[in-house]
Amino acid sequence: MNLFTDIYESPVGPLQMISDDRNLCLLKYFRNNKTEEYISSKISGFNIINKSNQVIRDASKQLNEYFSRKRKIFDISLSFLYGTAFQKKVWKNLSSIKYGETVSYMDVANLIDNPKSYRAVGNANNKNPISIIIPCHRVIASDGTLGGYGGGLNSKKILLEIEL
Repeated sequence: MNLFTDIYESPVGPLQMISDDRNLCLLKYFRNNKTEEYISSKISGFNIINKSNQVIRDASKQLNEYFSRKRKIFDISLSFLYGTAFQKKVWKNLSSIKYGETVSYMDVANLIDNPKSYRAVGNANNKNPISIIIPCHRVIASDGTLGGYGGGLNSKKILLEIEL
């Protein structure tokens, strides 16, 4: 299977975009060798083409609209290249968090009918392969603090401020 890849320069830093012919498969912060190694380990075995395709161009356009506060809902077809059944369930449910709203890790655990799994929800959140579009930045700690974020707390703060 061919995968296409390009870098999207966002206000929160460069994001690596990977897609197949129909779906966006990955949108991850591209910051250091550790990120590159992690991504490479997840997509080994695929034929990677270092160029954009229509899916990536459409996602870039929608991200531009999001960052300019003109888009609140993404309508890009998504596909997961990796993840456990539990992680995929968490990621799918994150998409139900509305623009401008936040929920706690406990709220997400309750949403997936597994109230004791809030720590596992946090771990799944951290492994989200399609940042921003699957809005893991909208998940905060129960005490109202930001909690963690794979893209860094400053990026999480910027994304939440965009949605005010």
